[in-house]
Amino acid sequence: MARPDLLPEVAAFLQRAHGHFIDGRAVPGEGARLAIVDPATAEPIAEVAAAGAAEIDAAVAAAQRAFAGDWGRAMPAQRAHCLLRLADLIEAHGDELAQIETLQSGKLLGLARGFEIAQAAAFLRHYAGAATRLHGETIAPSIPSFHDERYTAFTRREPVGAVAGIVPWNFSILIAVWKFASALATGCTSVIKPSEFTPLTMLRIAELALEAGIPPGALNVVCGGGDSGRLLCAHPGIAKISFTGSVATGLQVGRAAFDGRLVRTTLELGGKNPVAFLPDVPIERMLGGIMEAGFLHQGQICAAGERFFIHRSRIDETLEALAATLRTLRIGDPMDPTTQFGPLANRPHLDKIAALFRQARGDGTRIVCGGETLDRPGFFVAPTALRVDRADAPLLHQETFGPIGTFLAYDDEDELPDLLNGTPYGLAASVWTQDIAKALRLVPQVRAGTVWINMHTLLDPAVPFGGAKQSGVGREFGAAFVDDYTELKSVMIRY
Repeated sequence: MARPDLLPEVAAFLQRAHGHFIDGRAVPGEGARLAIVDPATAEPIAEVAAAGAAEIDAAVAAAQRAFAGDWGRAMPAQRAHCLLRLADLIEAHGDELAQIETLQSGKLLGLARGFEIAQAAAFLRHYAGAATRLHGETIAPSIPSFHDERYTAFTRREPVGAVAGIVPWNFSILIAVWKFASALATGCTSVIKPSEFTPLTMLRIAELALEAGIPPGALNVVCGGGDSGRLLCAHPGIAKISFTGSVATGLQVGRAAFDGRLVRTTLELGGKNPVAFLPDVPIERMLGGIMEAGFLHQGQICAAGERFFIHRSRIDETLEALAATLRTLRIGDPMDPTTQFGPLANRPHLDKIAALFRQARGDGTRIVCGGETLDRPGFFVAPTALRVDRADAPLLHQETFGPIGTFLAYDDEDELPDLLNGTPYGLAASVWTQDIAKALRLVPQVRAGTVWINMHTLLDPAVPFGGAKQSGVGREFGAAFVDDYTELKSVMIRY
């Protein structure tokens, strides 16, 4: 369905015959055409081609040429300038990119513009700064001298080569930036495969990257589904894989990366992230924390809170107030600035959430509110709160990646470490309290890559992010990302 409020450049972009972006130009592609569907209407808005072996070969070859050529030889300050210029261009085209993102993902327009676009620019600027801060160290060896010779040593950071970035559908701009900017800042080159559900924004950003001065081949985009991703990950020209997605797929990526080639990987996988409220938290702050942790972008965030632990003395009043809040949310078109809760991102995800609703009804879980799909065009469900009465309840352990919060009462704060850690995942957790000493004593007991105190979900480019246990390997951004995109070379000298 046509949107009368679309920017002209967005309407024109959607009409293109989209394929891939390889070696600095749009490539129509020869594979099957994939429909891109608006989650708010369930109607197609565009098409892209699925990459086959020929397109993957071309993209990797372009990345390798750029690595050996213009981008690999560029000075760090030149790389930084290009990333800063791209950040400026993304901001300048923010309204255009936000509309494309909302149309393909169902993300609220305000969230796309005010958060994802803004954060993408902020992260690019962080990586630009990192480009000029790649350094090794000097070392004084203790090798004994036999003929008055001396020894010294130093280390240097060298880019690993062409990097494959596999991007999910929930934050198709921001997570792509984490991957290609990590590569470009360190002198690597990048081949990005966006999700088959949300490839359009990355195709547009690749055009802006060329305008920013990033040379042809340094940033390539290949579209397609799982088959395209497997071809890319298995390609012998790929030196590193950065993947964000499910645990099951991440394990497949890891196995492929280590099968005969020992390709390094960064895996940011799923989570069943816990949120613990101590009894001293006021009800208003508790409600705000639950909404922030569990229902932003319809809960479709890797680090979103799904397991909520509330003291038994507070849980009844909290769930009553939460149900009232969730029922008043304005559900509708994410392009409408008054909408507060949009659709799920795609039909397979809608089917998954609907199955979880049926499971909740079948196993006797108490549905406090929601628990249903909505009878309207698009992929809409009601925001949902569930209450369980035991720590081994299935829905307290199954990742939903949606707007389903599962609540369990606890009696003593000493129970919290076991409750928070009672999952094979370890991506993130949060603790809410007015007693900062209690929170800081709890932090070392929580096995998660990130622990927030009195906040949840918010990220900063200076702070590393990644998972423990089955939630992943490696870290994104901060300073830690450098380890995963460079080889540490030792140089020893006798003189």
